[in-house]
Amino acid sequence: MEYSSEQFRPDVALERFIEKMTVLRERTCEKIPYTTKDGVYDDNSTLAKEKSFGIGWWTNGFWAGMMWLLYHETGDSRYAEIARFSGEQLDVCFDNFYTLDHDVGFIYQPTAVADYRLTGSADGRRRGLHAATILAGRLNPAGGLIRAWNDWGDGRDTTGWAIIDCMMNLNLLYWASEELKDPRFRQVAMLHADTAMSAFVRPDGSVNHIVSFDPETGELLTSLGGQGYGEGSSWTRGQAWGLYGFALSFAHTKKQAYLDTAKRIAHYFISNIPEDGRIPVDFRAPSEPYYEDATAAAIASCGLLEIAEHVPQLEAAMYRTAAVKLLKTLDAQDCDYDPRTDGILRNCTAAYHDAVHEFHIVYGDYFYLEALLKLKGSDFKMW
Repeated sequence: MEYSSEQFRPDVALERFIEKMTVLRERTCEKIPYTTKDGVYDDNSTLAKEKSFGIGWWTNGFWAGMMWLLYHETGDSRYAEIARFSGEQLDVCFDNFYTLDHDVGFIYQPTAVADYRLTGSADGRRRGLHAATILAGRLNPAGGLIRAWNDWGDGRDTTGWAIIDCMMNLNLLYWASEELKDPRFRQVAMLHADTAMSAFVRPDGSVNHIVSFDPETGELLTSLGGQGYGEGSSWTRGQAWGLYGFALSFAHTKKQAYLDTAKRIAHYFISNIPEDGRIPVDFRAPSEPYYEDATAAAIASCGLLEIAEHVPQLEAAMYRTAAVKLLKTLDAQDCDYDPRTDGILRNCTAAYHDAVHEFHIVYGDYFYLEALLKLKGSDFKMW
């Protein structure tokens, strides 16, 4: 069953989102949230007495990212004030250094870079370029890959690991190249994207989450299941990262192979959307137990709408229809617009084998908002 835009009112969903945020932002103005407990946001900010994942956690840019998107949409300066607070707290990560890894794009593009692009902040530009330099420094020329994570201290050698998620972090490098008129950042990004095309994306459009390379030679060693069901499975958030990430790499470079890859992943994703539009954690997991991941639906919808901007009109309609189906389901089944509780998107899952599933995660809200704004035709591109 296909859903048309006439059956889903993204303008109404956006209204309800903003209505809740005008209340929620004041309860959260000195927090950097990741998830909720008993309907209340946790806090990863430096002001928190108890931190759940710490100031370097990879999701710490998404609250500010929502604030910048809403500032651009509404013109309300209060959103900018709250967003900038997050950006200032994140400076401690540069001082610590060890907390930063391949996810600096997720942390600093929706905070520092957004601040610079929307307000001309010199501090935002400095922070964004600092983060881009750190990310570029993670390139391993042997194999052309950006290393994922740092040492975990559990005995595993992760030196040669790379992950599909990093396709989204590459956008920080594209921005740095455009900002400085310096091709080296773009070249690092494209080396990684080229490696990801050949090593992560399977012929049918499904993707690996983690791929291990020999860090000395660049030889591909094996793929790992990561946050999905297992090796060879199809972790849906990874599918969404790849779908959106390759579409954005095309937008920045115009390399046709990136758009073709994004479309191949998109076709696989679309063909596996269940009738009810709710996305499981892994397309290849057993039917029981069933875990939903609403974040995968939100991210994929952004990617599908991005692809639609780069293809002919008739082809674009297919991608927009699939995105609207996902967003319609999120709005009807997974959104909590009650201003008395924190967070909006429910039924999010970080990893298949985690002990807890189907809870609120802040980046689900972020990408849901971004998708609604894309449908509306917003002229601001975060990535």
